[in-house]
This record gives sequence, C-alpha cells and structure tokens, in this order.
Amino acid sequence: MPCQREILEIYEKGPLTVLGFGGYEVLDHVDVTECRDEIAALVEANDCKVLAFDLTRVKMIPSGLLGLLASLRKMGVEVHVYNPSEDVREVLEITRLDTIINVNYVDVA
Repeated sequence: MPCQREILEIYEKGPLTVLGFGGYEVLDHVDVTECRDEIAALVEANDCKVLAFDLTRVKMIPSGLLGLLASLRKMGVEVHVYNPSEDVREVLEITRLDTIINVNYVDVA
C-alpha cells in the first residue's frame, strides 16, 4: 500500500514540514519502505530541516515506523512528534527515542 497517497498527509512543506496519518488510529498497514522513500524525497525537495509528525488520534505504530523516525535523523533532519497517545509516548520512552525525537503536545481543538 502506498504511503503518501493512501495514508500520509502533508500539512505543510518547507524548512518545517508537517505530516499526519489521515486520522488512522493503527498504522500497522503502513509500507515503511515506501514511506521512507517518499519522506526522503520530500525532505530533499523542500530543503527540510525539521520534520514534524502529527500523531493525533494514532493509538499504535509499528516498530518499522519507529525505526523510520530514528533513521530520519541520519538525513540531518530534526524530528518532532506531536500529540502521541499515552501508549505511543510509552513506547517512545521505553525505546529511548524520546531522547532523540522532540515530543510535543498542542491543542488541536
């Protein structure tokens, strides 16, 4: 299943690029390899310095997506996640990804 066309939504492009997951609660059907390729192209095309993922309403993310978040830093991009659920936040803490990824909460009401 394609990442961007089916699931990944681009809210903003540029030095700060913001992505979301289309309101999906569980991201177990995400093709991480395709996401990685599409996100890498997006980062390069927009000279992205900060890549922010809106995780509002996302309850679970697959381990491959966690690896993707970590690997994006190797591209020289600062990674932020916004509004992770308690379960996702817990996984970020257990894997210590919260030490290399900025975790933020914003009101989206």
